[in-house]
Amino acid sequence: MADSLEALDRRYLFHPSSDLRMVRDGEPLIWTRGQGIHVEDQHGQRYLEGMAGLWCTALGYGEKELAKAAAEQMETFCYGPLFAARANEPSIKLAAKLAEWVPIDGARFLFGCSGSDANDTQIKLARYYFNAIGKPHKKKILSRTSGYHGTTLATAALTGLGPFHAHFDVPGEDVVHLTEPHHFRQARDGESEEAFATRLAEELEQVIEREGADTIAAMIVEPLMGAGGLIIPPKTYYEKIQPILCEHGILLIDDEVVCAFGRTGNPFGCQTFGMQPATMTMAKALSSAYQPISAVAIPPFMYEAIERAAGEVGMFGHGLTYSGHPVAAAVALRTLELYEERGLMDHAARMGDAMQAKLAPLADHPLVGNLRGVGLIAGLEFVADKASGARFDASEKIAFQVQNACLEAGLVVRALPGDTCAICPPLIIDEAGIDELIEKLLRGLDAVQAKR
Repeated sequence: MADSLEALDRRYLFHPSSDLRMVRDGEPLIWTRGQGIHVEDQHGQRYLEGMAGLWCTALGYGEKELAKAAAEQMETFCYGPLFAARANEPSIKLAAKLAEWVPIDGARFLFGCSGSDANDTQIKLARYYFNAIGKPHKKKILSRTSGYHGTTLATAALTGLGPFHAHFDVPGEDVVHLTEPHHFRQARDGESEEAFATRLAEELEQVIEREGADTIAAMIVEPLMGAGGLIIPPKTYYEKIQPILCEHGILLIDDEVVCAFGRTGNPFGCQTFGMQPATMTMAKALSSAYQPISAVAIPPFMYEAIERAAGEVGMFGHGLTYSGHPVAAAVALRTLELYEERGLMDHAARMGDAMQAKLAPLADHPLVGNLRGVGLIAGLEFVADKASGARFDASEKIAFQVQNACLEAGLVVRALPGDTCAICPPLIIDEAGIDELIEKLLRGLDAVQAKR
């Protein structure tokens, strides 16, 4: 008798970003099919996919237009690199289409395969640029505690989460982490969001003075922090930190991997939160996760300096075999077209308002200490005591209890650091889907509360 999928999983598969003890001791959850906002596991159990996979399947599951775009491109021209000044039609058209979307005039786009490699590219481009303009000491990158920017050796250093550093010997000498902009946990007693933002801006100024502005190339930020705990920046935060960065010639890198393409109620998170980035990183919803692809957008002033310096060397020595892969680019291009044809940005904004309104009563649930969100993304932070905000003992793994209870109720949510569960459904969700999400989420919360 052939081994079961579960047995093969335990024997051969190395699971990323997982508690490997669960792989060894538990029964794996194996997704087998999906349609719209729902997925099924190996037992035929149906779930509402309340995390859009990993914040990414914006158009939901089983989108035939994207399958068609991939198949047609594979049959027409399956692969052609962008190296040596060559190109392929889909990558050219995708770059031109993205230029219509991003809030960077005259942007150029360097393609990759994931948000991690794109943010790795961001580090390299920032250094290349400052070397090109005669400022070789500007190498450090400012990041933030609880930020998530990837898992390559360089981007793991940007990521401000302990498990992504432990045992990896991640090099961090050129990365400086600032306080997470988490008002619920980091604000002082009675400190308003605006006052908290002012204190964070003062911290930024102090760090720049301590490190030396002439050593700092860039600050990388997620408009809202995703994997680190679904942290929404306090009011006036970007309004206060951006002038400080500009004053000291420090680039603002906008990591839009989670937020881009409608998630926060606008096409990009930087528009929702009033940021003016120098560069942008995109992935995930760029292709609705139907193909692995990422993009880095850079402004003309950076490209022109890089072009001159690369000319002196004889080439620009960076890129991936799959940069601008024609199949991935064709799928991403069709994804952006579908967003436009179906008015999905407006739909997501409306559904975001509806989801936030229907989530609001859950702030009163005994387990919920802080409910936060914007658009079609939200987080529920759990507390042992609502009055004091006291945390649960870490051994209770309360967010995982809620995650598992929601699975039992037929809903996929994600446990995050800080005793938080995240919600991030496909952008195609409608009000009936939101009602189903809320009903199953409440069942999960009540099931955990009933055991206490």
